[in-house]
Amino acid sequence: MNVALFDLDNTLIAGDSDSLWGEHLVACGAVDSDQFAETHRRFHEDYIRGELDIQAFLAFALQPLAQHPEERLLEWRARFMAEHIEPIVLPAAETLVEEHRRSGHTLAIVTATNSFVTRPIADRLGIDTLLATEPERKEGHYTGRPTGIPTFREGKIHAVEAWLQERGLANATKWFYSDSLNDLPLLRYVEKPVAVDPDATLRAEAEQRGWPILTLRNAEVPECCTG
Repeated sequence: MNVALFDLDNTLIAGDSDSLWGEHLVACGAVDSDQFAETHRRFHEDYIRGELDIQAFLAFALQPLAQHPEERLLEWRARFMAEHIEPIVLPAAETLVEEHRRSGHTLAIVTATNSFVTRPIADRLGIDTLLATEPERKEGHYTGRPTGIPTFREGKIHAVEAWLQERGLANATKWFYSDSLNDLPLLRYVEKPVAVDPDATLRAEAEQRGWPILTLRNAEVPECCTG
């Protein structure tokens, strides 16, 4: 049994979907442009440094879901997919996913970005299983709060372990592909960690531990990473 786990942002796509969604909301007039953009920028800088307070970020980032009718949110999301996501889907990432699929591996995306933003991206990439931070819904409406444990840092391990148990894959050999120092807990947990276009901290750890390092910004995918 083999499982291929993929981070999403700056791994399978050449950008951060959470940040791009925030920019899209500003462009749509869904949020106060100056304040929202500045707060989002500060949170993103915290993320890059590995210092993000995930609960504080989610309390901020999920509020727009509660402030607008779902019909309008879905319209904005469709435009977001066409204008912001489709241009940054990486062909080499699609090739890598397909190589794992042809090898009979079970596939999943594991991302801290919430499922409202990432579900259509996972669908676009042909990956059915999405382990993402879940926005809370009550009586058919988003509340602006998360539910459960956010899929961030050690929270990704929690989500993966629960999913593996549910699928009867607890003993599977696991690949995990990521670009970020924030994913070091899950990279250390799996049998086959792979650093993809990594930040400086992840690159240093990958070199120290002898993990494969690859780029998906080019056309070819090294065969060693799917065998």
